[in-house]
Amino acid sequence: MLGGGTFTTMNKVLPGSYINVISTGNATAALSDRGYVAVPMELDYSPEGVFEVTAADFQKNSVKLFGYEYNSEKMKNIREIFCKANTVYFYNICEGGKKATNTYATAKYPGEAGNQYKIKIEESVDDENRLNVLTIYNSTVVDVQQIEKITSASTENNGLVDNDYVDFKKNVVPTVTSGSSLSGGTKGTSSGATIQKALDSLESYSFNILICTLTQTTDKRLYVNYVKRLRDENGIKFQVVIHDPENEIPADYEGCIRVPNKVADGSESAHELVYWTGGAEAACRVNGSLTNVEYDGEYTVDTNYTQTELSNFIQSGFLAFHRVGNETRVLDDVNSLVTVTDGKSEDFKRNQTIRVTDQISNDIAVLFNTRYLGISPNDNMGRASLKNDIVKIHEDLRNIRAIENFASSDVTVEAGDKKGSVIVTDTITTIEAMRQLYMTVYVS
Repeated sequence: MLGGGTFTTMNKVLPGSYINVISTGNATAALSDRGYVAVPMELDYSPEGVFEVTAADFQKNSVKLFGYEYNSEKMKNIREIFCKANTVYFYNICEGGKKATNTYATAKYPGEAGNQYKIKIEESVDDENRLNVLTIYNSTVVDVQQIEKITSASTENNGLVDNDYVDFKKNVVPTVTSGSSLSGGTKGTSSGATIQKALDSLESYSFNILICTLTQTTDKRLYVNYVKRLRDENGIKFQVVIHDPENEIPADYEGCIRVPNKVADGSESAHELVYWTGGAEAACRVNGSLTNVEYDGEYTVDTNYTQTELSNFIQSGFLAFHRVGNETRVLDDVNSLVTVTDGKSEDFKRNQTIRVTDQISNDIAVLFNTRYLGISPNDNMGRASLKNDIVKIHEDLRNIRAIENFASSDVTVEAGDKKGSVIVTDTITTIEAMRQLYMTVYVS
């Protein structure tokens, strides 16, 4: 892994991009895509390790991937993420589950969903020497294959081919059966070790939002520390969404988004809004905001708050939902940062600002690491080329109205103290979506 993160002095050992994003203080190449989510979660049935699923994959292949149909109640939280998200990196934090099995096949993955499969074997109507082998999910045939009849129990290959749903046992003799169900599939359990393994595995992936689906305070703090370490020490820019209805995680950090609302029809912890929020934050345009965006998920959101409570949510660094007529909407697209410093102004409380600065940091890091690191000479021509590419990224942001008042002179690229280092200084002014209207009406 290349070096990255922030810097205090220019004394780094690993080659890579080290980028500080700070507030200038008031008077005292191509833009990468968004919509990427990472979510370690308890799944009843799934591949092991990190696996990538697009919105189209989920709609078409939910049974293959998760063991349930797209419209199943068990898929509700995943549907919440994909209300907005484009691509999700899942990690099943359950381990120790059993695969369902029968005489002829074993489910692809551990979990209770594997018990919904059965194998039916029937005579071929076209050839008396062949058998049709059907894989059935509930009552739906999901795979059909035809094999030669065999009689020897010592065969090492009966001709059956594994499919997306089950792995066939090759050393058994298939015989006609009206339907042999798979059984014995069980869900695994999660632990601190499996959670840590998931987070470690996700470090090598690029995403915009990490969703914390856990409800224990210690687990939530682990996620906050994880995002702080990767943002500040490794230069991996993303935000984490956590549920914090009791104000137990005062992160005071721009990389953490806290949701206070509960849902009336979810689990006992009522934490399920993190799924929609994570997907929506990831997919929000770099020049956009979630402020006043309507919640279009499936849960009933508790929005029973007074105006004073809503104001306190904003001031305390919560992304809250509130009722507007018959709709549920995001009150204000803010993160958990509440303490303003010389290095982090009020602007850093707003996720729209963080999206812009993260976009710049990530895109310039990718640009440098792929086109300049170990390739371009550190001379006037090389530094001029790097500056031109950085300016192009900023011009793209200006053209989509994510930043304003930008001129190429706002970017400087100079030689560093060491022969192989360069110093980039970058000044931007972010644009914010309209949030408040103050109007005076004069009547004569």
